[in-house]
Amino acid sequence: MTAVSAHTLSRRHFLKTSGAVVVSFAMPPVILGSQPGTAGAEEAVPDPAQLDSWLAIGEDGSVTVFTGMLELGMGVATAYGQIVAEELDVPVRSVSIVMGDTARTPDQAGIGGSRAISTGARPLRHAAAEARRVLLDLASTRLGAPADRLTIRDGVVHRTDDTTKTASFGELIGGRHFDVTLRTSGEGSTLDVAGSARPKSPDQYTIVGQPVPRIDIPDKATGRFTYIVDVRVPDMLHGRVIRPAPPGARLLAAEGARVLPGSVKVVRKGNFLGVVADTEWDAIQAARNLKVTWSASEVSWPAMADLYRTMRTMPARLRRVMADVGDVDAALAQAARTIEARYEWPFLSHAMMGPSCAVADVRDGGATIWSGTQHPHQLRQGLAELLNLPPADVHIIWVEGSGSYGRSGSDDAAADAALLSQAVGRPVRVQWMRADETGWDPKGPPVVTAVRAGLDDQGNVVAWDYVARNFTGRGVPPQPARGGNFLAAHLIGLAADSIDEPPNLQEAYTFPNKRRAGEVVPWPQEASPLRTGYLRAPSQPGTTFGAESFVDELAAALRADPVEFRLRYLQDPRAVAVIQAAAQKAGWASRPSPRKGVSPSGLATGRGIAYAPRGDTRLATIAEVEVNQATGQVHISRLVIAHDCGLIVNPDGLRGTIEANLIQSTSWALKEEVQFDRSGVTSVDWATYPILRTPDAPDAIDIVLINHPDLPPSGAGEPAAVATAPAIANAIFDATGARLRTAPFTPARVKDALERRA
Repeated sequence: MTAVSAHTLSRRHFLKTSGAVVVSFAMPPVILGSQPGTAGAEEAVPDPAQLDSWLAIGEDGSVTVFTGMLELGMGVATAYGQIVAEELDVPVRSVSIVMGDTARTPDQAGIGGSRAISTGARPLRHAAAEARRVLLDLASTRLGAPADRLTIRDGVVHRTDDTTKTASFGELIGGRHFDVTLRTSGEGSTLDVAGSARPKSPDQYTIVGQPVPRIDIPDKATGRFTYIVDVRVPDMLHGRVIRPAPPGARLLAAEGARVLPGSVKVVRKGNFLGVVADTEWDAIQAARNLKVTWSASEVSWPAMADLYRTMRTMPARLRRVMADVGDVDAALAQAARTIEARYEWPFLSHAMMGPSCAVADVRDGGATIWSGTQHPHQLRQGLAELLNLPPADVHIIWVEGSGSYGRSGSDDAAADAALLSQAVGRPVRVQWMRADETGWDPKGPPVVTAVRAGLDDQGNVVAWDYVARNFTGRGVPPQPARGGNFLAAHLIGLAADSIDEPPNLQEAYTFPNKRRAGEVVPWPQEASPLRTGYLRAPSQPGTTFGAESFVDELAAALRADPVEFRLRYLQDPRAVAVIQAAAQKAGWASRPSPRKGVSPSGLATGRGIAYAPRGDTRLATIAEVEVNQATGQVHISRLVIAHDCGLIVNPDGLRGTIEANLIQSTSWALKEEVQFDRSGVTSVDWATYPILRTPDAPDAIDIVLINHPDLPPSGAGEPAAVATAPAIANAIFDATGARLRTAPFTPARVKDALERRA
């Protein structure tokens, strides 16, 4: 096998040499450099209307798929391989995936919103179906039989009436273009293509729906996989950026860079300050030893102790009513009983296991940037603007990072590297430190919710009034398509976009009078270490925490079983099905919460449920907990989830994705909260921003998958993270009678709730 670095292998070169080259979404351990700007206008973005932009057949019959979607560790590449293998009737092992290279893959607006399968798979399925049609037409001519008398097995076409007459894919088209034009519809994340062929129907599937082992795990498990931190290019230097201290300050002076082995260059552009050195250690030392003078801060924000009060009392900058049924105010005024509550969700960090990293080579009027971004084509646009280059001269090569799920620091690290490389005229690698990552990554915004419900004389809910507020979830726009939206851009004087995004509110209960509204309150975004940005299932874990905790409070007030109470107000059969499936799997015993005979001391056990829709996905989560009432420590003994995301492509991959969702969201519920003071973020390491460790993980996770082959896949990357916190909070209440309305449920907050319980 000939190892060829992904960015130097053009699509044209691939077709010429594919018999000897294996390409996949994993890159070689050492990346050989290329001249920046080699993408050029001709191949700036592959034309999605061309079948060759999506799929190529090598001389050996291997299949290479090109997609603008990305693998974030959830097995998407394996699922894509199954989908294409299904349509072409080839083994999954013969399919390789090229992802997120702006010179080689179509622009599908990157990945996010659980759409990797729900929308990203459609064009691949249709392109593969069209390729199959073309291959059968070629085989018909070669084998002298009509297409309906041909069959395909493992990439070889056979005549059904004479099995000695065969033609392999490699023989039919290997190393050559299809030269077929497709119909296109939609754009960005909704981009789809179609030819004259119809994809297979689900009842014909033999590969899709099967538990195929993930193709990336062997290299990841054995340390052979190449992550963004492993990328190296010839003549590469190492850079570090010195952030304003305090945040929002202006740079007054920088001097006294101590010369270390090799050479150190100080880069200054406006308030942007960085150092570049021969080795990473030299860059770290130079950044630490540089004498920097900053002005007083020009950014202010409330003290952390006043955060939620401030959010509730500030005038809203934007209000969006997302549901308005009946006359809520009149129904509340006439209600026999009114119940209300408030809930609070904190700032969250992406908290990637490894800090962000990027390599940039900006020189000679062009740029090549290696990044763990979620949006390669949009990063290309934004960095082109930042660097004052035509987009056609900027080449983004995606390389998997250590984590993501939202607008993390990956794009900002790429901008850091690009500016430093442009200044010194050589490739520069920027590796953020842990304090950079948890201190400066865009934060998932805090959410405050206020809910009121009116009950009639029979205990029926006659009114529901739900308002959630946040600092916009899009303070940092979800896609890095503008030059002013990078952390470094603020420091060189570029203006950031101002985009307001109210909280994402999704609940499906049928109340006769219902109002659901989201509001945005202002927050200083530019130059702030508390910039808000998308994080997994944007804002919905916080809004669902409020909604599902309150549903549980209503059930408790009426002495109703929490499962039966929810089913009373749900009409969607898929919603009913996931709740019933979760309850059955958990062995749910019908009774009100809290459980009878709750002791005010000792170890208390309980269970709680939460339901959530996210998009077209439905799920119900049940948590079983143990609460040490002396220490306030909460342990999750079991999580049960029933999950319906339409058609299941790979059940094993789906289970892994759901488990990861549950573990991360358990961490949010129990541990994670960005701490800050008026000088900036103080959660800058794993001690001050703790996350769930192995001993704290749930003892057991049970997953019930509900498959709907008749429905399109609706996504699983985010939904299972949504209902975990309220399920845990409801279980704590069931165990102890204490209601937690502020996350995370730290021992101190649990003890406080225990002391305040009725």
